[in-house]
Amino acid sequence: MPTVIRFYSVVAEHGELSNFAPYPIEIAGERWRTSEHYFQAQKFEDPTDRAAVRAAKTPGEAARRGRDRRRKLRRDWESRKDSVMRTAVEAKFRQHPDLAAKLLATGTAKLVEHTENDAYWGDAGDGSGRNRLGAILMEVRAVLAEEAARR
Repeated sequence: MPTVIRFYSVVAEHGELSNFAPYPIEIAGERWRTSEHYFQAQKFEDPTDRAAVRAAKTPGEAARRGRDRRRKLRRDWESRKDSVMRTAVEAKFRQHPDLAAKLLATGTAKLVEHTENDAYWGDAGDGSGRNRLGAILMEVRAVLAEEAARR
C-alpha cells in the first residue's frame, strides 16, 4: 500500500503543498503573492475583479474575494479551473527550487489535500472528495522527476 501524505495547514508538515503557502509566483509578467491569489483571480474576466483578488493581503482574503458571487465568473470557468490550477502549481514549484526538492522528496506517496471544506480540490475530510489538488501535485511531481532524471 502506498504512503499517503495528507496536507492542508501551511504551518503543519507538508504545508508548502498548500496554495496558501507564502511563495510568490510570476505568470505572464505578473507577480502574485501566492498560487491561491493567482487561481482565485483567474475566475474573472473583468480586470477590475482580477486586480481586487490580486491585491488581497492574504491568501484567505484572496479566496474570499474569489468566492464572492457578486463578481461575475467567467463563463468557461468550470472547464478551465483544472488547467488554471495546474499552471499555478507548476509555476510555484518551478520558481522555487527548494519547494521542488521537497515535492520530489515525497517520492511516490499519494498526496491528499485533507479538508472537510472541499470535496473537489480536497478529500472532503473522509476520502470521498475528488482530491484534484493532490492529483495535480502528483502530476507536476512526475514531470519534475522525469526532467531531473534526464539531467
